This record gives sequence, structure tokens and C-alpha cells, in this order.
Amino acid sequence: MATSQIEQQVMLRLSSAEVRYTKGRRLLVQALQRSDGPRSARDLHKDLGEAVPLSSIYRTLTTMSDLGILVPHHGTGGNIRYELAEWLVGHHHHLICRSCGTIDDIELTKRTESIIDALVSATTKAKGFVAANHSFEIDGVCASCAGDGTGAGDGTGAG
Repeated sequence: MATSQIEQQVMLRLSSAEVRYTKGRRLLVQALQRSDGPRSARDLHKDLGEAVPLSSIYRTLTTMSDLGILVPHHGTGGNIRYELAEWLVGHHHHLICRSCGTIDDIELTKRTESIIDALVSATTKAKGFVAANHSFEIDGVCASCAGDGTGAGDGTGAG
């Protein structure tokens, strides 16, 4: 099986920290590459089945987060979902459902991204802060939850 460019970069980062790129870690990276947004440990365990024990998934998520390979997103009810870091997959933003906790990746147009960059620059300049990056997250209720009524009482006017 061919190793993707992302996997090669992960391998290099792990190697520089003297951490092995085990089969379980490789399978987890591949599962995150296939996903359409951040995934929880339990989501990944469902994806990987018995190939990687849940306890190994939790250890791998911690190790790879500590090394900057993965980014944790803290959602509703203390649920943490992980995704590959932007230096691996590119810059993007998120829609976060406050009802079910789903986090969907979104990419903005160049024009919209430049408006956000200008806002970040103006805001940080006023405080003498040098921004290294930014993230834009919109929380609300996904179409699925809005349709089934579980989004009621969330402040969006649904229900």
C-alpha cells in the first residue's frame, strides 16, 4: 500500500520525537484522512473496528495531539473530536452542532477569508499581538437535528 504525503509527514514528526509509527497509528491517520470532519475516539473505534483497541486510540490521540499532528476540538457535553492539523491538510473552518456535537469542515471563499484575515489583523494590531493563525467556528444546529426537533431550546428559534 502506498504511503500518502500526509502519512510521510506524520512519520517524520513522530520519528523526530522518537515515537514509532505503528500500525495502529497509521490506521488512525488513514481514518482521519477519510473523514469529513473531526472524529471522537469512539467514532474512530467504530471506523477501525477491532483493528485498534479503544485504549490504544485514546493513547494515540493524546500522543499525536501533544506532537501537533492532531488538533482537539472540545464540543458539547465534554466530547472531544480530533482532526489532522492544518499544516497537514490545509486551512479550513467548522460548523458545530450544539445538539448532536457533529463538527463539519467548511472552506470559505478567498474573498471571505481575506475579510476574516483583515479582522484578525485589525483586532490583534490594536493590542500589539502577533497572530500566528486563526480559526472560525460557527455553532448552531445541523440540518438533521433541526429537522427532528432536537435543536429546540438552543437559542436559534427552532422548536
